[in-house]
Amino acid sequence: MTTYISRLSALSALAGAAFTLSVAAQVQSLPPLPEAIKSAGVLKAGVRCDQPPYGYKDETGKFAGVETDMAIQIAAWAFGSPDKIELTCVTAENRIPQLSGKKVDILIATLGVTPERARVVDFSKPYRWGGSDMLVAKDSPIKKLDDVAGKTVIMLKGSTQAKWFEDNMPKLEGMRLNTASDALQALKQGRGDAYTHDAATLVVIAAKDPSLRLVGESFAVSDAAVGVRKNEPQWLAYVDAALDRMKAEGLYAKWVDKWVPAEIRPFYVDAFTKPKPTAR
Repeated sequence: MTTYISRLSALSALAGAAFTLSVAAQVQSLPPLPEAIKSAGVLKAGVRCDQPPYGYKDETGKFAGVETDMAIQIAAWAFGSPDKIELTCVTAENRIPQLSGKKVDILIATLGVTPERARVVDFSKPYRWGGSDMLVAKDSPIKKLDDVAGKTVIMLKGSTQAKWFEDNMPKLEGMRLNTASDALQALKQGRGDAYTHDAATLVVIAAKDPSLRLVGESFAVSDAAVGVRKNEPQWLAYVDAALDRMKAEGLYAKWVDKWVPAEIRPFYVDAFTKPKPTAR
């Protein structure tokens, strides 16, 4: 009886191992690369360079961040090496023109899914959600979203926030700038009353600067996805499969641990793992 049980346990272990290997093989299988991408021999990716922890340049000028690592990982899977990548800094305003003009072949650049953008680019499946918030001086009287009526709000050209305020508070005085660093400088110089952006970006800034605080009312919550050019279904299928593999292998959590300070890490983990919340 003991021998029988031992054999049964061994068979069960082998079956379990076989199942695990089968699942792993399914997870790791990616569809063929489109010939246009394959022949280039390098992935041309547009990423943000002023949006920590998603995409930014570190103190040495090196590309860094969660979405930057996503792009590098896709290059590693596509071409067998993480060095087979050509990263380009893009802004909220120029990222879609860079893609449409074939300067890059993929955008992993805090790109929120909107109907307007869907007319000009194809979106991958979402890999996280992102809400918006406002950053104000610590002693600002602004306590909630409606308090900015009649005040100047700083925002980035081409951003989700700019579109939201245009649709929902058309009489608002908006100061539209090109980069997050320009917007932050304008706020600290007192040229605007609030700076609106992705909450994920503002959380990092507020954690480092005690003179500033978040308003804390979420709005314009949307999915973030990878952008590719219209009518490239084979490339889109590859990107979707790569995102599935990232999730299956637990890479998002690994990258959040790598790039996000521990005290604000739960905010980002939620964005990758929990359902999108409702907000204004």
